[in-house]
Amino acid sequence: MSGRKPHFNHVAMSVPHEVIGGQDREDLKAFYSEVFGWTHLPMMDIDGKRLVFQTYTLEQFVFIHGEDQPMACPRLDHYGFSVGTESELDEILALAQAYKERDDRVDIIDKHRDDHGTIAITACYIGYILPMMVEVQWWEKAWEKV
Repeated sequence: MSGRKPHFNHVAMSVPHEVIGGQDREDLKAFYSEVFGWTHLPMMDIDGKRLVFQTYTLEQFVFIHGEDQPMACPRLDHYGFSVGTESELDEILALAQAYKERDDRVDIIDKHRDDHGTIAITACYIGYILPMMVEVQWWEKAWEKV
């Protein structure tokens, strides 16, 4: 393959139309901006039909669309982001925990660590209104330890 290799750039999920056409729409914008630092892209919006967040680069986004028969999935269905340090993970988790104090729709699976020898993955899961949770991971690589 020549040129740039393909990379993951978005996730799309369906929700009931009213979720992205009513108060939940404003709540989604506030939560994902405050906790994850995502940017709402109003030029992509169609009220009740589409809501789009840029995640961390122009080519990364979460695409939410309204459907008459929206997706339903188990609690642990998710998509993930990795962070560069454990403190970055802790910061996002703390923001989600603080948000949960004022909005009990925030769903958190607390931080845990899976040690695989040369790689240890520390992660937490955070959900809010949408059918899929966001997993935040920090990868500690033995070969990078000083």
